[in-house]
Amino acid sequence: MKKIDTLLTALPLREDQKERLKQLLPDMEIIFRGYMKAEREEVLKADVIFGNVNPEYIAGAEKLKWVQLATAGSDTYAPVIPPGVLLTNCTGAYGPAISEYMLAVLLSLLKRLPQYYENQMKGLWKYAGTVGAIENSVCLVVGLGDIGGSFARKMKALGAYTIGVRRRDMRKPEYVDELHGMDALDSLLPRADVVALSLPQSPETRGIMNARRLALMKKGSILINVGRGSAVDQEALAEALNSEHLGGAALDVAVPEPLPPEDPIWKAKNILITPHVSGGWSLPSTLDRIMDIFLENLKAWQEGKTLRNLVDRESGYRRTPE
Repeated sequence: MKKIDTLLTALPLREDQKERLKQLLPDMEIIFRGYMKAEREEVLKADVIFGNVNPEYIAGAEKLKWVQLATAGSDTYAPVIPPGVLLTNCTGAYGPAISEYMLAVLLSLLKRLPQYYENQMKGLWKYAGTVGAIENSVCLVVGLGDIGGSFARKMKALGAYTIGVRRRDMRKPEYVDELHGMDALDSLLPRADVVALSLPQSPETRGIMNARRLALMKKGSILINVGRGSAVDQEALAEALNSEHLGGAALDVAVPEPLPPEDPIWKAKNILITPHVSGGWSLPSTLDRIMDIFLENLKAWQEGKTLRNLVDRESGYRRTPE
């Protein structure tokens, strides 16, 4: 069984979770730090890192054998992890939280709740116009991993026709009516009432929703982005919203983050913007799911077995299970 001298945790574990680790790993030194709070010396001392540290600190970490990220995104870590060091992410932990967020913002936009809230603040009893529905809508999910798949499953259950787009693994899940590769995106956008992006950051996904593709979207449709802000041309999105080509948008991610107060996207028509909170620790049970993934992988690592959510260094994506 592989031995660990020092485990560095770098995420906001609760006291009960810390005690659980101490009891499971009584002979190990465990350093508890918050998310991105570990010092360079602590990173260099660790055999295993559970959580997220400054990627710059990882260079020169000669003792390091494995990094278990607390996030699904791994784009800033894949290029800097030394050869021979395992990198795993937390795909599978965030699907419930983020997909419910996506459902919430979609329903808010479809039912004109932001307009009614504005009227409420003015004490104005006024009809805001017709509304949309999920039932019988066409939902295009671009990025059909844990998060996109969870959202597609919910949309299918509510009566939507679901179309999934993914880079590889063309085995069609039961919760999508159609499954396509990324090369079909242009032909699919005009069909969709809802386009949901849950993509990692990579050269292929950067700017994927540019002005041309936003123009391809159906008039009055809604765009949701919970992956990386770099996937969307924000200037073009503001124009598409203000011209009323799009019926609405919801962004939980942006470029840059924090989004400056003067950025015009704040004041675009029919947009909901949140500060990257759909995942993270907003839903307390997400931390339990993260802990479960780590402990499952820790057991596999100690026994020399294949770890869950291994990251491909070249693509930054989770390796597709065999």
